[in-house]
Amino acid sequence: MSQAVLITREPVVNKQRSITANRLVVHAPSVPVAVAALNALAENWPANHTVFVSLGRLVPTAELMGWQMPANTMVEIPAPALAYEQTKALIPQLQEAGINLCLSWYQPGMQLPEGAEFRFVLADANKLPTPAGFPGISIATGLADLDGFATAVKNGYDGASGWFFFKGVKAAKELAPSHAQIVRLLNLVRNEAEVKEIEAALKLDVALSYKLLRYINSPAFGLMVEVQSFRHAVTILGMDKLNKWLSLLLVSASKDPLAPALMQAAIARGRFMELIGAAFVEKREVDNLFITGAFSLIHVLLGTTPEAVLGEMTLPEPIIDALLRGEGIYRPFLDLAIACERLDPSALSEQIAKLKLRAEDVSKALVSAVAFADSLQFG
Repeated sequence: MSQAVLITREPVVNKQRSITANRLVVHAPSVPVAVAALNALAENWPANHTVFVSLGRLVPTAELMGWQMPANTMVEIPAPALAYEQTKALIPQLQEAGINLCLSWYQPGMQLPEGAEFRFVLADANKLPTPAGFPGISIATGLADLDGFATAVKNGYDGASGWFFFKGVKAAKELAPSHAQIVRLLNLVRNEAEVKEIEAALKLDVALSYKLLRYINSPAFGLMVEVQSFRHAVTILGMDKLNKWLSLLLVSASKDPLAPALMQAAIARGRFMELIGAAFVEKREVDNLFITGAFSLIHVLLGTTPEAVLGEMTLPEPIIDALLRGEGIYRPFLDLAIACERLDPSALSEQIAKLKLRAEDVSKALVSAVAFADSLQFG
């Protein structure tokens, strides 16, 4: 069996539709191999939210204690694994180490080990419509769309895990005026307009100026000095780099309650593409990879169609090829990013093979991208 470890991920949101955790599913041939892969990710680990860690279909055993678990880790215990003595022996070790537990694949009436405490319980809301009697905070899985989420919450679920919020958004035919203003701003930058002209456009919306400076001065950007104005930003960053950060303004423009979850997903995609694709494109194109990933969900964020929003923007042809035509040099990296969001390791393995990448490099880029997206404040 291959020793490659693949990691896929999905967000966990609460009833208010805010991200409360990131869920990583580790697909490995054995627990020791999974442990080695997880230990290798220590420097890149997302720290802003709790991280649920699932070993997929592996039976969790005491070998998992070889992982130097970050403080924000929560280990998933699949309900069927409770039939194994090795898993029963692991639970008190995790609890003694201060690691919270999450029970997945839960079924009502099942016998739980004495002394086992589960902070969260994941269950398929299609099979268990109501979470009555769950031994922990209930998290719905298996939701198809936003309507499914609304129903699950109405029936008593405390939150949900998955990408259901990508579906069920009603699309408008054209951009809202506030979104159109940001598109105009981006076009000015892309077309290398005079700084004073761009500054004038920014001054029409003070909130945009504030957001832009907050993003640029965030720890994720890593600047040694504080940027205090747009003109200062141009001096330090240059127009090409600034274009990437102005793109964040558009990604973060939605006022929908689910916007923060969508923003995290979009920016994580962009950062992942930037990290994994940097070795394949010229240096000046790396920011275009970020924009491709971030804009791959822009239509969902703004409640419109891809054609409506992208058709108004001055974007490089490779970005348009990837997002509207499903082709071109950036598309394989977007396909890889999307594969990381599915629970199917075979689909991810196929995309990794197409690009001739190493699985460990993809995992590192994935957790780094999630950490980066989480480090930005949306609001």
